[in-house]
Amino acid sequence: MGAYRTMAALDSDLIDCRACPRLVEWREQVAREKRAAFADQTYWGRPVPGFGPVDARVLILGLAPAAHGANRTGRMFTGDQSGDVLFRTLHDVGLASRPTAVSADDGMQLFGVRMTAPVHCAPPQNKPTIAERDCCARWLDAELALLAPTLRSVVVLGAFGWQAGLRAFGDLGWIVERPKPKFGHGARTVIHRDEAELAVFGSYHVSQHNTFTGRLTPAMLADVLRAAAAHAGLPTKPPRRRGVGG
Repeated sequence: MGAYRTMAALDSDLIDCRACPRLVEWREQVAREKRAAFADQTYWGRPVPGFGPVDARVLILGLAPAAHGANRTGRMFTGDQSGDVLFRTLHDVGLASRPTAVSADDGMQLFGVRMTAPVHCAPPQNKPTIAERDCCARWLDAELALLAPTLRSVVVLGAFGWQAGLRAFGDLGWIVERPKPKFGHGARTVIHRDEAELAVFGSYHVSQHNTFTGRLTPAMLADVLRAAAAHAGLPTKPPRRRGVGG
């Protein structure tokens, strides 16, 4: 696969990928059988491309599409509870046009932010294998290469994405600290290539387990998003202040 000159060309090839038999079988099975609540909908059932402007200054890097979320709607983080938390927080911070994302044609816009994943197909139990991550790395490498001229910050959701993201940047010639920085919520590292500098921020993933248990709260996520946006020079809304007794 040669270098892509446009994101549109990359996405066009990506959505036709059938390189991982287990993922192809699962994403298509889910699209046929559906969840009862979405029985009247046509599932996307293909690899899910990144979403957001191609000149983004901030990148959000997740894990993989959810079986009945992005695998259904065809847009990253759209149509499931994890995405609900992410988009609501992006809107509260001032980086998204709407607080909810329900479909690929709902008018959602991201401001200076793009979101993608190291694995573009929905995996069984939300757990891609290392081999599947490595097979999909070519798409992440190509997307990062296209974003590089404007990208200034990366927000990585979860340890899986942290490892995949740092590896991808290393593949593209960015100098990553040694030993490799450890993942954690609020972790931050700066990587370099020539005269360019890129800040990488860690956040717990917006999984239902993390958000339902309070391991990750909207305020915690908002703090990371604001820090990444500030480093990238993007304006954000200040935190809402609670009134007396509120």
